[in-house]
Amino acid sequence: MCGIVGYVGAKKAGSVLIEGLKRLEYRGYDSAGICVQHEGRLHIKKSPGRISLLEEKLAGENGIASGTVGIAHTRWATHGEPNEVNAHPHTDSKGRIALAHNGIIENYVTLKQFLQSKGRQFVSQTDTEVLTQLIGEFYDTGVRPLERAVQAALREVTGTYGIVVMSADEPDKIVAARKGSPMIIGVGKDEYVIASDASAIIEHTANVVYFNDNEMAVVSRQGLRTMTIDNVPLTKEVQQVEFTLEQIAKGGYEHFMLKEICEQPEVLRQTLSGRLDLRDMRVVLGGLGGVMRELVKTKRLILTGCGTAWHAGLVGEYIFESLARIPTEVEYGSELRYRNPIIEDGTTVIAISQSGETADTLAAVRETKEKGALTLGVINVVGSTIARETDAGVYLHAGPEIGVASTKAFTCQVAVETMIALMLGRRRYMAQERMEFYLDALSQIPDQVATVLKQTDAIRDIARKYVEYGNWLFLGRGYNYPIALEGALKLKEISYIHSEGMPAAEMKHGPIALIHEGMPVVFIAPKGPIYDKICSNIEEVRARKGRVIVVATEGDDKINRLAEHVIRVPDAPPALQPLLTVVPLQLLAYHAAVARGCNVDKPRNLAKSVTVE
Repeated sequence: MCGIVGYVGAKKAGSVLIEGLKRLEYRGYDSAGICVQHEGRLHIKKSPGRISLLEEKLAGENGIASGTVGIAHTRWATHGEPNEVNAHPHTDSKGRIALAHNGIIENYVTLKQFLQSKGRQFVSQTDTEVLTQLIGEFYDTGVRPLERAVQAALREVTGTYGIVVMSADEPDKIVAARKGSPMIIGVGKDEYVIASDASAIIEHTANVVYFNDNEMAVVSRQGLRTMTIDNVPLTKEVQQVEFTLEQIAKGGYEHFMLKEICEQPEVLRQTLSGRLDLRDMRVVLGGLGGVMRELVKTKRLILTGCGTAWHAGLVGEYIFESLARIPTEVEYGSELRYRNPIIEDGTTVIAISQSGETADTLAAVRETKEKGALTLGVINVVGSTIARETDAGVYLHAGPEIGVASTKAFTCQVAVETMIALMLGRRRYMAQERMEFYLDALSQIPDQVATVLKQTDAIRDIARKYVEYGNWLFLGRGYNYPIALEGALKLKEISYIHSEGMPAAEMKHGPIALIHEGMPVVFIAPKGPIYDKICSNIEEVRARKGRVIVVATEGDDKINRLAEHVIRVPDAPPALQPLLTVVPLQLLAYHAAVARGCNVDKPRNLAKSVTVE
């Protein structure tokens, strides 16, 4: 959520910053702003709404067009409504210091009262302006240069931040700092691009420096200096971004979400590649090598995540208990961090996050690690905070996911969980013959997903037929209960249709009261041990004249008489079915959103990576 871009170099900063903001649009925002240094002044323009509205305001702004140092921001509103005044960058009372900020300053009320007592006048409702004014207060009372004033202010702050700061009195310099909110600096030839996400940097350079919490940088034409908030000098390694500019382009698809749904066969191959050893019939996960002995002895697993990642964890609960025979529970990151969890000897916590920056999940990792848990990360973004702070982990290798509604990351998360479970299961109890069965089946999943994707036109027709209905139910059992939750989440978050997912057997314990004539009810009902049970649940909906849509196994003719619409998936072992059954539901949500004219890649009120509570 929110986006920061900063630039120091020879190019016109305005165009670099606006292009960078556009590459961060997918993260979610409701206002945007830009500040460029030129001829001893800070030239600022801000606007609610889309970046295109900000661009319109820049016409004729010579200072912004001419300067070569600047910062820009897309804001996802927390404190104060999305309007021009509350948009970033903010300035101090004298208009000489400008700041853009991701995160939340928790003690801003106390700090604001202190600053008001010093005569500081505030114009916005934001916590960010408080931090800007606090830096200005230190600066005006002689704490200089700018980086020292920033350090002094940050020592007084409680909360999270990724910030970029400029002063009109110190041209050609940007100070950046982070705590709990990502910050990266791209190192180019005679230029630097500062951003909260590598996608805003990759057009200019693939060389980046990642920052940990409580670290900061001074970026100027003289070079890059790094240090801690307490002014201890640091030496940071320059690393390579793992994706290319082409990977964050739509590639001919109408939306990033559709592109990412259709990429799933290939990204699943990438996730499995080098890890499924089909010659020796074993799983090889190099990222877990250093903790393997401890991991095999695990007595209890806790999987934690938020949103779609939490659903992946729910699938993982079934997988780990079935294939590895390890007691497993799943916790929302936002709940786990606050409920003083019981961490006994032999507890392993697996954090699941596409971005690796999810604030609640990161806090859960820190809480459980402090209590003695072994912590693992199942993460997509290389170099992200969770990836660095966990004891070990496995990268997804799904490539950049731009669409706010996660699709390919989810299937890769489930695939990684499956590989970890098989590896542990084989070392704990599983016979080699059973291992070979699952490895063979797992290796076929990418091609099977490609088969499912061929039904997109039929799924589009189903979505269009029911898109005007205001309430949907998604029902599944066993491994596919979490898929019902995920299907409902996808539909509600991008089409704004109210939908609920639940175990099919629980419907008759209350929610069956909602069933009425014409109501769309989606069942995930592939062949398996409880197939007959879910068929009975379908009959209960039919008796109340609900409209039944079923995701079923290829060749299942029995289901035809029970459903008005059947979407087929290839046969697979129950533990692997979620990798297939989720794909039709992703397409169903996508086509429903398109039919309703919704902004599929940028759904209202949502952000790609939630880095605040």
